[in-house]
Amino acid sequence: MEAQGAPAKSKGAGKPVKMYVGTQNSDAEEDLITFAALGVNNICSGLPSRKLDEKWSVESLVKLRERVEKHGIKLDMVPLPLSSAYITKAEYPAIMMGTKGERDKAIDEVCQIIRNISKAGIPAAKYNMSILGVVRTPTTKGRGGADYSTFKYAVGKQEPALTEAGPVDPDTYWERITYFLERAVPVAAEHKLKIACHPNDPGMPNGKNWRGVVPVLGRVEGLKRFISIKENPYHGLNFCQGTICEGLENPNKEIHDIIRYFGNKKKIFNVHFRNIEGKIGDFRETFPDNGDVNMIEAIRTYREVGYDGMIMPDHVPHVGGDTRGAKSFAFCFGYIQALIQMLKMEG
Repeated sequence: MEAQGAPAKSKGAGKPVKMYVGTQNSDAEEDLITFAALGVNNICSGLPSRKLDEKWSVESLVKLRERVEKHGIKLDMVPLPLSSAYITKAEYPAIMMGTKGERDKAIDEVCQIIRNISKAGIPAAKYNMSILGVVRTPTTKGRGGADYSTFKYAVGKQEPALTEAGPVDPDTYWERITYFLERAVPVAAEHKLKIACHPNDPGMPNGKNWRGVVPVLGRVEGLKRFISIKENPYHGLNFCQGTICEGLENPNKEIHDIIRYFGNKKKIFNVHFRNIEGKIGDFRETFPDNGDVNMIEAIRTYREVGYDGMIMPDHVPHVGGDTRGAKSFAFCFGYIQALIQMLKMEG
């Protein structure tokens, strides 16, 4: 594997290390206790609610933030109710279905949630612009018999032929994304809340769709176009390194210039630090230390561009008997902590 070569110091050697380990998906008390013990002092919470209700009130969000802070942990981010779910399981399906009338109401509710998050003293939110959800084929066995999430376009069963959204070509997909951004980004900017969009997972091979949908945010070219729409310092990316690598021919070689492109524009608001084996259309998700991407060099590139947010695990392999993924996540936290310590020693 390409990642096995001895890495050389990057252009960022000697620069201050501003990034720190983080995590997402849970703010349960038992997990906060674990995070604090492992030195994970910054998190993205779980989803407070699927719709605009009392759990999204400023008072409730303040209570959430204060409960997290009691453990010595900072609540850096919350997820908007725009998850990576398949369209029929989406919290606000009308936004990506383009349903007239309904999508305006849905966007208005999301905008009110953005206002409330800011008023509660939380600096950022993450979200997705998804129709397909996370597309995968059956898992494969990896190190020690762990199950690795896998995608092989050539053998995937695209059944039924269309999703409930029907055919969605690039122009249609972009119209729905743009319609949302034109309304939501000004609200985020007014309230100084960073909103971080996750790429479509995964990108499809050139010219290919999946069940009639072309996921335009699955490739780097689409992400470049995305950040140019309603350009604003509060409009950026939940930069999933794993997903971006899934859309590349040579992830280990290409990822650094991609980090530089978005990092130098200050569009990386959060990092999912995930490794893969393979390339676009044929990959599997590994532990961070045994994929094709040299993660030591990758984290050095984040330092080079001055990235100053969370570096978090994502989509960890499944180890037998570890129903919640706690063991795999703990391994990843330690791995990231060690890399950050390495950067500080280099500096």
